[in-house]
Amino acid sequence: MLSAPVRDFLAKNHDGVLTTFRKNGAVQMSIVTCGLYGDGVAFTTAPSPAKLANLRRDPRCSILVSQHNWWGYVVLQGTARICTPENTDPDELRQILRDVYQAASGQTHPDWDEYDRVMVAEGRPVVVVSPESEFIKILRPA
Repeated sequence: MLSAPVRDFLAKNHDGVLTTFRKNGAVQMSIVTCGLYGDGVAFTTAPSPAKLANLRRDPRCSILVSQHNWWGYVVLQGTARICTPENTDPDELRQILRDVYQAASGQTHPDWDEYDRVMVAEGRPVVVVSPESEFIKILRPA
C-alpha cells in the first residue's frame, strides 16, 4: 500500500526511469512516462523493447519518478506485471490502457476510439509496477 505522500507525488509527476535486469545481471535503465495506477505505477510500451524482454525474464524492477526539476523524487522497488492481448481480456486491456493514458498524461484522450485502434494495431502492452518498498525525497517543491 502506497503512503499518502507518495500517492500524492505520483498523481502529479510522471517522468520516470525504470531499472530492469539484463540476462547477464547488469542493470538497464529506460525513460518512461508513467502514472499512478492502483497501488503502483504503470506505463505503456512498444511490444519489443529490451525493458519488456528483461521484465518477462525477471519481473523485479525499480522505478524512479521525478519532478520536472529533479529536486524531488519517489523510488519504488517491486515487481512488474505485463498486461498484453495474450494474457488479458480485450475489454479489460482497453480499459487499463485508457486508465494508464489518463494517469500518465493527466488528461483524457480527444478520441478514445482512435486511441483504442492504435493501441490494438501496435499490440501495446501495459506494465504495472507493484511496489514492495517506497522512498520519497523532496529537496525543493516543484
